[in-house]
Amino acid sequence: MGASARAWVVACAILVAGCSTGSGGTGHEAARTVVALGDSVPEGANCNCEPYPQLSATALSVPGTRQVTATNDAVGGYTSADVLAQLRSKSKVAANVAGADAVDVEVGANDVSYDKSCGNSTACYEGQIPKLEQNLAEIVRRVHELTAGHQVLVVLLDYWSVWLGGQYAKEQGAAYVGAADEMTDQVNGIIKKTANDTGSAYVDLRAAFKGPDYAYDETRYLSDDGDHPNAAGHEQISAATVDVIDKTLHLGG
Repeated sequence: MGASARAWVVACAILVAGCSTGSGGTGHEAARTVVALGDSVPEGANCNCEPYPQLSATALSVPGTRQVTATNDAVGGYTSADVLAQLRSKSKVAANVAGADAVDVEVGANDVSYDKSCGNSTACYEGQIPKLEQNLAEIVRRVHELTAGHQVLVVLLDYWSVWLGGQYAKEQGAAYVGAADEMTDQVNGIIKKTANDTGSAYVDLRAAFKGPDYAYDETRYLSDDGDHPNAAGHEQISAATVDVIDKTLHLGG
């Protein structure tokens, strides 16, 4: 087991541990809190559905044993700099994180959002990548700073596409699809690297939406804007997140 997996097991134990029992054998329901940070994806934009942070909390709850609730502090349009500013301020968001058992972070797509002046020239966006890497590492560091004194699970989620996806991307032409794939590679690479470097959990949403070889069309998981997940997409993200927990902690065994 690698360092990241070991850290995941230790931190996640506080979230998924069963109820404790006293000498008389009477258990009590353990309360756990998940805070979601990031952009319009965890916020649930253009879905009119329950977003994945809440779905995951429900899936992790066990009646009479463990109650997991979600506080969704994600904001549409947010970049990594915006999330870092949330955590650095003396705000309700920082207070929510300070009391959290787990923090989901999905941010980065807006750092390299499609710009008509840049078009499909990936070189035009690449200058944002180092700042994203710096901010994401600082976000994780700040979460741990705010939660000093108790263990916290940090979950970093990536993207199926940082621009339009599925058939909506194909309608923009082959050059757009190629550029979107390249920028998604770069952003997701930073997210995965940060997870490895910081001992955080990593959820590969590109695989969740497009299959292990990234070969499937993800249109069925997208809302009609081609950018945000629909209800099925949020269910898929939730399932992928909970699956990481199950496989790592062998909850079904």
